[in-house]
Amino acid sequence: MTTDSTTPDAPTETSTRAFYDAIAEDYADQFRDGLAARPVDRALLSAFAEFVGVGAGPVADLGCGPGWVTAYLADLGLPVSGLDLSASMVATARRAYPHLRFEQGSMRALDLPDGHLAGVVSYYSSIHTPVDELPELFAEFHRVLAPGGHLFLAFQVGDEPRRLDRPYGHPVTLDFLRRRPERMAELLTAAGFTLRTRAVREPEEAFAETTPHAFLIARKTDSGPAGAP
Repeated sequence: MTTDSTTPDAPTETSTRAFYDAIAEDYADQFRDGLAARPVDRALLSAFAEFVGVGAGPVADLGCGPGWVTAYLADLGLPVSGLDLSASMVATARRAYPHLRFEQGSMRALDLPDGHLAGVVSYYSSIHTPVDELPELFAEFHRVLAPGGHLFLAFQVGDEPRRLDRPYGHPVTLDFLRRRPERMAELLTAAGFTLRTRAVREPEEAFAETTPHAFLIARKTDSGPAGAP
């Protein structure tokens, strides 16, 4: 059952982890070819890979889920690894792509030194972060990126959250927070990024999508938000 809710329960890392631990196997089975019917997504991920450049440095797919975006970027030649909050999602990704590296962890507190990455991908993984916590999340992305490094951000467009209640029959519920591209661009600019690409595509019928989806590609261009060390 899926509903639209005007009074969402703010997702936490605990509730998000429990949700994806419960549905990981079913989700991976349903979306085994997750990018196959998403030509716009593939094209924009390819553009991101060109912006990063093969050989520029490591790339992290944060909130990697079953790992298909990680694998797609690896096929494009990027030295990419995946990280996910859910141990069950990490397990599905490792089984599907044993030649790639996947780890469990939080994208809000990355165990990486400053400036370590050439690229960061957040493919629908920021949609469980409450809006007032996005500046902190984007500051963390900025911290781990090298100067000139690139960020890829994907999310659903809208103002009302989407609630998934008992997906695949599991007794879990989670709100998926929709965003406005212009507001997300403002937050990225405030975090020290310069926007390079902004795109919005219509819903894909094959995946029963009900709202447009947005994609932002941004480059790290300064030392970060005002007051940051």
